[in-house]
Amino acid sequence: MAVKDVMDALRDVVVDNSRLSELIKDIKLIGRTLEIVYRLPRKGLEEHMVEKTREALERVPDVEDVKVRFVDDVPAQPVMGSPAFTRRRVPGIKHLIAVGSGKGGVGKSTVSANLALSLSKLGYRVGLLDADIYGPSIPTIMGIKGGKVHVDHENRIIPLEKHGIKLLSIGFLLPSEDTPVIWRGPMLMKALTQFLFDVNWGELDYLILDLPPGTGDVQLTLAQNVHMGGAVVVTTPQDVALADVKKAVAMFKEVQIPVLGVIENMAYFVCPESGKKYHIFGKGKVVEFATSYGLKILGSIPVDPELAETSDLGHPLVESHPDSDVARAFISIAKLISDITERR
Repeated sequence: MAVKDVMDALRDVVVDNSRLSELIKDIKLIGRTLEIVYRLPRKGLEEHMVEKTREALERVPDVEDVKVRFVDDVPAQPVMGSPAFTRRRVPGIKHLIAVGSGKGGVGKSTVSANLALSLSKLGYRVGLLDADIYGPSIPTIMGIKGGKVHVDHENRIIPLEKHGIKLLSIGFLLPSEDTPVIWRGPMLMKALTQFLFDVNWGELDYLILDLPPGTGDVQLTLAQNVHMGGAVVVTTPQDVALADVKKAVAMFKEVQIPVLGVIENMAYFVCPESGKKYHIFGKGKVVEFATSYGLKILGSIPVDPELAETSDLGHPLVESHPDSDVARAFISIAKLISDITERR
């Protein structure tokens, strides 16, 4: 039995307007006994959910018995075992979306930039905040290296604009792009808080927050203090990337930030001569990961030399090659994210 078999069997089973596959918190097979832990939408549904689960899993191979447990689906006030935190909304921002990966080198910043541009092309007012203090790359990707920000009469930072996107990065405050940022945790947290709340963002439909790799102080501080509309995780099909992405997903869930879905980057390569598709980093692993965690795959981005080249040159692909397959993939992902957030 594979986890995918169980998820497939439960995907079309609906109880109280929720798919059972989306309510799974944990799942494991011990011998031939399958144990499932559900988040309980409301009291009184336990018996019905057990009955529906047993019916759906009757034909799943290698399962002789099914045990079901429940946990209350109630947002917890304390975060990561700490006292309750008051999460502030960023003034003027309708949806604050964090883009994370848990690991570097998966193309997260390139995805963040092209996602922001895609949302803008759909007619939304969009901002992009580079929260990677130690390795800011948004100025390069957006073609605005060397840009400097100023403050308004209320001493608020005025973000720069490029391609219709409002932009802010630590790179706009440094003397040069080669200047290292040597800050300890408290200074880092103060800077990020200022980048959100002491900035004249105006009225935006979406503010895309490009997180640094990992699940450390930056992510936890933001999760504890800032109201977010959701998170998007970016991964490549490699096991080494998925291992870290799983930690990022667990972190977002632990701090009660809804994960909107997964973007598979570098999913495959299409040979320009033959048109044949090659899954050079493996196939099916991201689908299995997303299914086992009850997450939606928002889209797959192929390996495309132009995507890397346009990012290095400061001409993001969605802007410079809007009719390309990659640009269309980003637009499709942006539509899905807008549908999900507007429904929420």
